[in-house]
Formats: sequence, structure tokens, C-alpha cells
Amino acid sequence: MTRKPIPARRPIQVIRLVLWLLVAVAIAGTLALVFLAPGKKMTASAIGGPFSLVDQNGTTVTEAALKGHPSLMFFGYTFCPDVCPTTLLSASNWLKALGPDGDRLKVYFVTVDPERDTVPQMKAYLQAFDPRIVGLTGARDAVDPMLKEFRVYSKKSGEGDDYAMDHSAAVYMLDGNGDFVGTVDYQEDEKTAMEKIRRLLKG
Repeated sequence: MTRKPIPARRPIQVIRLVLWLLVAVAIAGTLALVFLAPGKKMTASAIGGPFSLVDQNGTTVTEAALKGHPSLMFFGYTFCPDVCPTTLLSASNWLKALGPDGDRLKVYFVTVDPERDTVPQMKAYLQAFDPRIVGLTGARDAVDPMLKEFRVYSKKSGEGDDYAMDHSAAVYMLDGNGDFVGTVDYQEDEKTAMEKIRRLLKG
């Protein structure tokens, strides 16, 4: 059986195809520049937003508290078996290593498990770490919007009172305007972490 020849594309079809490919390449290049460029600062509208929680002393804390100084912000929970205490210990060591400059850096520990992380529980837990670390908690309907604003992943795992919370592990770095500027990764090399934090303090 003789196959029919495949009709050749018309010149106008070829031109249209080439043009669409060029457009696709241009869009991909633009996105790469926006999201992958070294040192690219993500805007406040992308990560962060209004919130109203309470600290371990019962004092209301809002997004206004992030203004006027650089901050580190970590999301976790007090019943966390490893990631949270490890990160909070690292944060305590960073503050100590900064010396007097550590007083210019605010560190916030925001719960993803407000049902168990009451104000008294948060206060008792944070006594094991640097006293400058501020714990934030509140009702579930106050915590969830903040997690969404800051693009934080969290999910309950297990049943009963001994459930765990899967959650994002990076420490957020916020500048003096409260804008997100990068992260310190979980268990990142101490030298690299300190370089990032000192750059954050310099603005």
C-alpha cells in the first residue's frame, strides 16, 4: 500500500510557528531573570502580609513589629522532635556570635500548632533558648492567614494527642521594612549562615 506524502507546511505556517517559539523563549528568559537571578529580592507582596498574634508574654504582635530592624522568622511548634529545637539553638548561637549587633536583630518563632502551643506552653519552651527570641501564637483562625501570607507549608501528621506537624524548615530573613530577602536553610553551614545574617544587618 502506497503511503500518501505528508503535505509540506505552508510558508505562513512555518513563520507563525517560529514566531510562537520566539515568544515562548522570551517569556521563559524573563521568568528566569525574575526568579533565578542571584541576589534577586522577592517583593513584600510575594511573601508576608498583615497578621495579629500574641507573644509568650501575652502581648499582641502585628506586622508593624517587623519595621525598623532586620528579623529572622522561623515557623515550627514546641512539640517538634528535632528540626525546631535544632534551629532555635542555632538562632541562639547566631545571636551570641553577633555580640552587641545581636541586639539589632529580632528573631521570631511562629507556631504552626496553636492548639497545643498556648502562651504558657510557648513561654516555658523558649526558656531553653536565647531570651531575645520571641514566640508567636494565637487562635487557629489567626495563625492560618499568616501561614498563607508567608507561604509556609504545614500539615498535621498522625492522630491523637501525639500527632506531629510537617512544616517548612527554612529561616526567613526580613529586612528593616519587613520585606522577605532570603532564607537560611535548615542546618546550613554556620559560616555561610553568619555571612548571610551579617549582610542582613548591614542592609
